[in-house]
Amino acid sequence: MGFEIDFLPVGEESQSGDAIALRYGDLTPGRENQRVIVVDGGFADVGPRLVQHVKDYYHTNRVDIVVSTHPDQDHISGLLVVLDEMEVGQLWMHLPWKHSEDLASGSKSARRSALSETLQKSLAGAEDLEALARKKGVPIVEPFSPFSSDDGYFTVLGPTIDFYEQLLSEIEPQQAIGARIAALLAKAIRFVYETLQHETLTDDGQTSPQNNSSTICLLHCDGRMGLFTGDAGIPALEQAIGRLEAIGYSPGQMSFVQVPHHGSRRNVGPNVLDRLLGPTGRQETQGEALVCAARKGEPKHPSKKVTNAFLRRGYKVYATRGRCLLNHHAAPPRLGWTAAQPLPFYDQVEQDEDET
Repeated sequence: MGFEIDFLPVGEESQSGDAIALRYGDLTPGRENQRVIVVDGGFADVGPRLVQHVKDYYHTNRVDIVVSTHPDQDHISGLLVVLDEMEVGQLWMHLPWKHSEDLASGSKSARRSALSETLQKSLAGAEDLEALARKKGVPIVEPFSPFSSDDGYFTVLGPTIDFYEQLLSEIEPQQAIGARIAALLAKAIRFVYETLQHETLTDDGQTSPQNNSSTICLLHCDGRMGLFTGDAGIPALEQAIGRLEAIGYSPGQMSFVQVPHHGSRRNVGPNVLDRLLGPTGRQETQGEALVCAARKGEPKHPSKKVTNAFLRRGYKVYATRGRCLLNHHAAPPRLGWTAAQPLPFYDQVEQDEDET
């Protein structure tokens, strides 16, 4: 049994996004013994490229499972094209309006109109995706832990329904979000030094409830494990890792990890990475970390603090930055594809003025 996992490039300038295609099973010619999954679809312009990629490299027009990790535009928009142009077996997506009266559709909720324009567009995008799935007869499943594919190889580690509903209750109105963003932009940035022994990443990073609601999925295939994280932050990752630990997981067993939220330093910290990847100071390569980052996403996507932290724990980091990345095992060779170069270790990293 083998697998191929493709991270497609999203964002030509500074806006990053996620679009991932994967297949696993017997990868010799013959679709019947393979499972094809799409996890997020990037912006709308990525959708056609994602569809063509599956056709060209997986040799099929059928996707067994489409996963919308959360309804941000850089994750969900391209999925409309996938559902419209391909045969889809299941759509895994959360339906926030079923779990929160404040997020009910249209005029049903006065509070919804007080949300930021970005969040309103995200909810509208999710409603469009649900409507298209129902129009085309695609079954919709809300991916709450511990749900998994019928073959058991692709499992939802988070969120639970209770955690998801808690996060929905924490979504802020537009005024509060605007004030918080203004405060972040006002912070001065300076550079600090790091070494392989000295880490400045902290456990204080915070991201939005919307990001923490991301579906976190585990692929467990032929003795190898891979983690898909969406835009999840520290509390969401902690819960997912706790479920791994409950079934005997040891740090460093992951063959590959998606770096959360395009490599933002607000989404991971040393304690989470120690539990997932192992302690710092590992000399041997344990696995690979893949990050979806736009061509001009630096210094935010990915943060040098974050990529350094993965490297310290034995995980080489690869960023899309305008090209497709492939992680594979027991898969046929692809003509014309060459090995990607990992990101280097950086001895200077960005730090907010008020960070310790």
